[in-house]
Amino acid sequence: MPRIVHVVATADALNRPTVIVPVIVRDGAATLDAAIPTTIGGVELVEQLDEAWCRRHGLTSTAGTNAVVRTFEGPTLVVVSVGVGDAEGYRSCAAAGVRLAGQDAIGFLLAVDGSPDAGVVAQAVAEGAVLASFDYKDEADRPFDLAVLATPLPSVATHDAVAEGARRGSLIAGAVNWARRLINTPAGDLPPRELAGRVIERLEHRPRVAVEAWTESRIRAEGLGGLLGVGQGSAQPTRLVYASYDPEPGAPLTHVALVGKGVTFDSGGLSLKPAESMMGQKTDMSGAAIVLAALDVLSELGVRVRITAIAPMTENLTGDKAIKPGDVLAIRNGLTVEVLNTDAEGRLILADALSLAAEAQPDVIVDIATLTGAQRVALGDEVAAVYATSDDLAAAVMAAGARSGEQVWRMPLTQSYAGQLESDVADLKNIGKTGVAGSVVAALFLQRFTAGRPWVHFDIAGPGRSDAVRGYVNKGGTAFGLRTIVDLVTGLARD
Repeated sequence: MPRIVHVVATADALNRPTVIVPVIVRDGAATLDAAIPTTIGGVELVEQLDEAWCRRHGLTSTAGTNAVVRTFEGPTLVVVSVGVGDAEGYRSCAAAGVRLAGQDAIGFLLAVDGSPDAGVVAQAVAEGAVLASFDYKDEADRPFDLAVLATPLPSVATHDAVAEGARRGSLIAGAVNWARRLINTPAGDLPPRELAGRVIERLEHRPRVAVEAWTESRIRAEGLGGLLGVGQGSAQPTRLVYASYDPEPGAPLTHVALVGKGVTFDSGGLSLKPAESMMGQKTDMSGAAIVLAALDVLSELGVRVRITAIAPMTENLTGDKAIKPGDVLAIRNGLTVEVLNTDAEGRLILADALSLAAEAQPDVIVDIATLTGAQRVALGDEVAAVYATSDDLAAAVMAAGARSGEQVWRMPLTQSYAGQLESDVADLKNIGKTGVAGSVVAALFLQRFTAGRPWVHFDIAGPGRSDAVRGYVNKGGTAFGLRTIVDLVTGLARD
């Protein structure tokens, strides 16, 4: 799969076995940009592909639809719709080309005439290509060459913008694919200690990044009772990864804390899940993979923002020491929690991690987790639930999601529902009323551990997993939200 999308001369791209020509389809007909060569590999192209031709070949205004033209000699030519020509359309276009090309090397003809956002488009092409190329069983490199076309020739500034966009898109999508690889690894091969080890291996040599994995003795000394309690039922030792990135020590930079749920397998504990519901639970550590991959790529991009990333990692199993319904756990910030459902474990380990994050006094805390089935009921498998403590922060998240092509929807932090968390024996309990606003109540639980700091919570229980290929989304763990978080933090750094 391509790791880096290279910007090359047009002749080099035309010599690839598969050549992709993006087009915009309006009123049923497709128009080729004037900068596209009229002959490619012996195939003569006309500037206007009429409605009958497009209908016959299945080419429509839906991004990613395509028409394939093959010859006995020369490359396979793929004409692909970019929809309305926005960034998401180009992501879908590149992804469709990658899937059609299979193992072939690809040349992509990007016409930039009149485009003020050539770098944005190039980033989108790179993201779509690299994301669609992910294959858990095959890590082979396959070239993806991007040729910049314009009439007259593209300016140096345009070429540089495309090159930078392609580099940025490749790095971001590469980080998503690294997170996907962790998420899709069988739980038996990736218990908490192994997951922490792989993260350390990736991050420890990054410039301006510090990372450490806390063992159970350190976790106990730090008073992380929620994390220790969830892990009691497993023979695998619990871990917490604490990483930081500081590009300019001593500079007054925006400080963002990222917190991600890292349950490497969730059986539900003694509140045991049905067998069918356990099948995808290796992906319950998605949040941890996402926040650590986000720190990784933001450091590679050199974004001027301080980042603290905290990822508690454990298994939720049914061993002889497993916590029981009715047990009370003491969280890092001093609050006690009555555990009435051991399958609501993610919020217990996040409570400790959010308490740690608040102590670092960041300007913003962002957490992400495959947290509640209620999110999936409310918003399905393609839209994440987002909770934010201010309208400005919510708007920034929504805008970042729109730019990234990840659909997010703001949900209410309805404070009157917090009464559902009142406990007779502790400060609060870990569940509310059965079947009533489960995602909202879980968010209200988490908010109790943020010390009143600006905070965003992503519940990705639905979009965190996919049961089918969809555009540049592959089957399995998706690492949904990572690109939105990278865009959000980049924007916070600018602001």
